[in-house]
Amino acid sequence: MSTAQDVAPHDVQVQRTTTSASWAGPVHTVFTPGQKRFIVFMAAWAGFFSPVSGNIYLPALNPLATDLKVSDTLINLTLTSYMIFQGLAPAFFGDFADAAGRRPAYIVCFVIYILANIGLALQNDYAALFVLRCFQSTGSSATIAMCSAVVADIATAAERGKYMGFTLAGSLLGPAIGPVIGGLLADFLGWRAIFWFLVILGAAFLVVFAIFFPETARSLVGNGSIPPKGWNMSLMNYLAVRKTRNLASEAELSAIQAQADALPSRKFRFPNPLRSMYLILDKENALLLFYNGFLFAAFYAITAAMPSQLKQIYGYNQLQIGLCFIPFGVGSMCAALTNGQLLDRNFARWCKKLGVKIKRGRDQNLRDFPIEKARLQVAIPAAYFAAAMVCIFGWILDVNGPLAPLLVVLFLASMSMSLAFNVTSTVLVDFYPHAPATATAANNVVRCCLGAGWTAAVIPMIEAMGRGWTFTFLTLFLVATSPMLWLVYFRGMKWRTERHEREDLAKKIKEEKLNRQNSAEHGISEEFSGGASNNEKQPPVQGTVGVGVGVIEKERDGPREREGPGADTNTNTNTNTNADAEQTRAGRQE
Repeated sequence: MSTAQDVAPHDVQVQRTTTSASWAGPVHTVFTPGQKRFIVFMAAWAGFFSPVSGNIYLPALNPLATDLKVSDTLINLTLTSYMIFQGLAPAFFGDFADAAGRRPAYIVCFVIYILANIGLALQNDYAALFVLRCFQSTGSSATIAMCSAVVADIATAAERGKYMGFTLAGSLLGPAIGPVIGGLLADFLGWRAIFWFLVILGAAFLVVFAIFFPETARSLVGNGSIPPKGWNMSLMNYLAVRKTRNLASEAELSAIQAQADALPSRKFRFPNPLRSMYLILDKENALLLFYNGFLFAAFYAITAAMPSQLKQIYGYNQLQIGLCFIPFGVGSMCAALTNGQLLDRNFARWCKKLGVKIKRGRDQNLRDFPIEKARLQVAIPAAYFAAAMVCIFGWILDVNGPLAPLLVVLFLASMSMSLAFNVTSTVLVDFYPHAPATATAANNVVRCCLGAGWTAAVIPMIEAMGRGWTFTFLTLFLVATSPMLWLVYFRGMKWRTERHEREDLAKKIKEEKLNRQNSAEHGISEEFSGGASNNEKQPPVQGTVGVGVGVIEKERDGPREREGPGADTNTNTNTNTNADAEQTRAGRQE
């Protein structure tokens, strides 16, 4: 069936052959391309802190165990605890960012992060190390969830792949350079220098962010044209508001005010970390979340196994082990740079296939668009390729193979895994564009908990099964669970439509219930006002219920209203009494 929707002349006429969504909506954001690039850069920089804090720590494990006089097993538990909080913290701060705005959430996170790193640089016992690592993870990990939220705020679906790739590049750069920086600092300045380095880097980010980063949450500023308030306002916001007031016409200012009035009333609610878990109840979300978590677990199984295996096989020191992570990180960076182009081109190809013409920068309704197919056509091949690379990695280690092939496999495994991560993360944001931080937080909870489990289990598995069979088991597991992606590919749109219908029905029932309540209240008011009208036409006998009800009803409107009907009733009564007295006196005179 073919449908068409006419829009204003300066917009695009949307024609579809198989779907019926409205594509040429209002301007998605008022931020200029330069401002959008700055916003994405800051979001990517923020997302860099969580993975770099986890990976920069790896070369310092041995000196930390020696200085704190604890076993390697106890030191490794600080890795597991970091990953657990890396999954849990975004569930809290993601909901906080959707409720209070992006700026407050970022500021709170980085204050916690900086204080935790100061404590880590000064601590001298294992208990303090363990607890402060949890706080360090709490402060840094929520930034990845907010990266996706910021992209959803400023980018339409047609350009979301590109921006998601840029922001995720920051989070994937951490595994690339974290171990190298950590190895250099630990070798030349000691392990405490690692945490002082993170303090300086975090403080530099916070200063730039607090001054320049604008509030982007659409629930607070709409498309960016509504001035934020309080600590949601940055210098960029202030300059934009000042420019708007000076250059905009009265009609444009009225339109901005109307947009602000149309937003729901802002009432702060305490963040609910379980809100993100509700997403798992939907089939399409659960399948995507868990398979993404399985890939992430394989990713971290490789990184957790590398230090000990490289030391055993090649006899490398901490700096050399850190350098071996470079291909792993470079692969992630390449995926981030190519991912956006692949997604946006495939999105455009599907639009052309369906006869959809869109105008970039306009809001787009994906409700009847097969976004699952447009995205997962990129992710599914990457997932299978990643599974094969995991198997090859394990057998190169098992036969004590040369380093060069191992580094090539690390590059390819990292690139394919990161490509699949980015795509599934983008699909989740497409599913929930109005709560992207919550959706990404759910993604973090699942994948970090699964990753923490594999991080703790991979070394015992290698000791029990051998290197080759451990990673072969991982490969078979990834292949066996890959139908989860195919189910979303073929049935995801149907399930998503059913979910929207349930949400629409629940919203309709809620509105009808509210309308019935309003109608009932209006009916009672009409009954009371009708009674008062009848009383004026046919004044009841003094002392009847009608007058009492009328007086009681009018008392609700205040003293002034109450005096009116009472005075009218008394006046009519006194007039009738005086007329009767005059007639009696006239009769007596006659």
